[in-house]
Amino acid sequence: MKPAAEGPNKKLKGNVKGNSLWTEIWKHRMTYTLLIPGLVWLILFAYMPMGGLSLAFKDYKANLGIWGSPWSGFENFKYVFRDPTFIDAVWRTLYINILKLIIQFPFPIILALLLNELRMRKGKKLFQTVLTFPHFLSWIIVSGVVINVLAYDGLVNSALGLLGLPTINFLGSESNFVPMLLLTDIWKSSGWGAIIFLAAISGIDQDQYESAQIDGASRMQQMFKITLPNILPTITIMFILSVGGLMSSGFDQIFNLANAATKNVSEVLDVYIYRITFQSSTDFSFSTAVSLFRSLVNMALLLLADRFAKWLGGDGLFR
Repeated sequence: MKPAAEGPNKKLKGNVKGNSLWTEIWKHRMTYTLLIPGLVWLILFAYMPMGGLSLAFKDYKANLGIWGSPWSGFENFKYVFRDPTFIDAVWRTLYINILKLIIQFPFPIILALLLNELRMRKGKKLFQTVLTFPHFLSWIIVSGVVINVLAYDGLVNSALGLLGLPTINFLGSESNFVPMLLLTDIWKSSGWGAIIFLAAISGIDQDQYESAQIDGASRMQQMFKITLPNILPTITIMFILSVGGLMSSGFDQIFNLANAATKNVSEVLDVYIYRITFQSSTDFSFSTAVSLFRSLVNMALLLLADRFAKWLGGDGLFR
């Protein structure tokens, strides 16, 4: 008799939960209405194009289209891993991005800490505006400025010539290319990245600082004992997201700053995909296989970084 009595109760509980869900949705209907354009955009441009990933497992024929082209299994991936240029592009991508992770990642954090220590409100806003402005410039504009400044007849070499010093081949030197990437990316993105950490700092309870001041803690001690520990979860999340993008090198930056002289050090995975898709004999199946491989590796790195953060006792992105 007991199991028979539990059946209707479970069904009733399910109905109550269902009704409460729709009641909550209707209660906050205006909020959900505002979400509709974003959801439509996400479905149209993020989820629907995923059907095109089937090209990685097909022998694409333009006259047959994506769905009509014959399946080829993992043949495209076999060709990918046999290409030595692809292997070089992968290692080059990891090398550049690991350098960015080590050298560039701390800059927004340091900048946010320094801006937080400024007590002049007008000066703080001015510095933040100036440092954030480069983010809104496209890489075409930034690369144009860099080329005009560092070219053979540019500003720097002209100044060296006036001083009687030898000119330097900044743009055509393979050894200078990666440092130039790091410096330009730090200049362009650090101000914008600092906003996230400044937002995290603004959420810290001010009572902690007041207690530290009463105990005689210096500004430096407050920074390392209060500010940094409180923004550590934000730093962890940003680090995990950065690790999840190790196979993506920022196509715009490298494509606009690279030239024929730096081809051996500038062809990262994004540039390799662009070249095999548009500059050589077009093979959409092959380039889709490379793109899918890159996305899968990025996802694997993201999950590994998340697990590692949790293993160290921090917060992760996933439960």
